[in-house]
Amino acid sequence: MGKFFLYLVVTILVIWAMDSININGIFKKNKVVQARVLYFFLGISLIYLVTNFLMDLFTITKLF
Repeated sequence: MGKFFLYLVVTILVIWAMDSININGIFKKNKVVQARVLYFFLGISLIYLVTNFLMDLFTITKLF
């Protein structure tokens, strides 16, 4: 149950943080679908990495 709650919190933080990025200048014109797919995968990757990092940190330090 703890890891699920951590996933929810990290998901909200990652979405909030990624909302501040203007990625329109990086991609070619008329490549909206590809940009959204990459943005989605970056978000999923960040959520996974941050959650696992925090779980490992909590496990090692016995905080969770």
